[in-house]
Amino acid sequence: MAAQAKKRVLSGITATGRLHIGNYIGAISQWVDNQAVYENLLFVADLHALTIPQAVAGQDLRARVEEIFALYLACGIDPEQSTLFVQSDIVEHAELGWIMTCTTPVSWLERMTQFKTKGKIADVDTGVGAGLLCYPALQAADILLYDPDLVPVGEDQKQHVEITRDIAKRFNTLFGDTFKIPDVVIRQAGGRIMGLDDPTAKMSKSTAERAPGHAIGLLDPLDKARKSIMRAVTDSNSGVDFATELAPGVTNLLTIFECFTGTSRDQSAARFDGAGYGKLKSDVADAVIGRLTEIQQRYREITDDRDQLNKLLTQGAERARSIAGPKLAQAYRATGLRS
Repeated sequence: MAAQAKKRVLSGITATGRLHIGNYIGAISQWVDNQAVYENLLFVADLHALTIPQAVAGQDLRARVEEIFALYLACGIDPEQSTLFVQSDIVEHAELGWIMTCTTPVSWLERMTQFKTKGKIADVDTGVGAGLLCYPALQAADILLYDPDLVPVGEDQKQHVEITRDIAKRFNTLFGDTFKIPDVVIRQAGGRIMGLDDPTAKMSKSTAERAPGHAIGLLDPLDKARKSIMRAVTDSNSGVDFATELAPGVTNLLTIFECFTGTSRDQSAARFDGAGYGKLKSDVADAVIGRLTEIQQRYREITDDRDQLNKLLTQGAERARSIAGPKLAQAYRATGLRS
């Protein structure tokens, strides 16, 4: 009996800010755990970093992109099992992105929560580019180019996969059956790691750049990481009491500990119930720093071998292009742009 084909998974992280433990827990560690189960296509979304050009002006964006790519590898992504690539290295993303932009009603784009949120932060009226409005169409192209079965996201990103599904259905209705409709997978444990300074707000790369102590970067000095955890917001109590409702900051620290150690909430209760917050924070710091030490050592090895890194960037782009090229050609034929 022939082996059943693996389901294809497509996911990526935008190249704004530096990767932190929230990215590791919510996405990268799950990619590592599942790469033998699924056919993973994982990318660095650098075109999306341009939606607010002020955020990347004056930066070496390519250097940031390659840092993220190397961190994927350092965290345990196997380039032989998973296809790793950079979005802008595959021109088909931008080309299909334009077709998807033309297919998508403006009203769909205007209702997107992240446009409303980021638009307020960026102040749309001061001249932010149209990419901030239109990026869901490019994101749809990112996904639909590869006919994935599953797209794993956090709860706050569910709307983006839903609009991708809507765009694909609209395209198929207008031009004929072309794109597979992917299913959204909502991450469960660790899917939403909160800020250490504000446990009511999701840990964010952009916030981390302006608020020290908000997040722990994967490349942060280890002493800085420990200090951030020891200063994390909890509550006015003296210690952990599982008989009462735990404060958001305490729950966040427990979640981080459990994700880094592979333990359950029941095991956390047995370990920390009645313990002071100093004990909780110290154990969380030990768990996080133990893994960061491994990641940072591997990262240095990868980035020290520039020829091998370039080889892997090229290899990943070639693999991705071999899938994206035929799919773009199919979309061109469907729209009548090619015969």
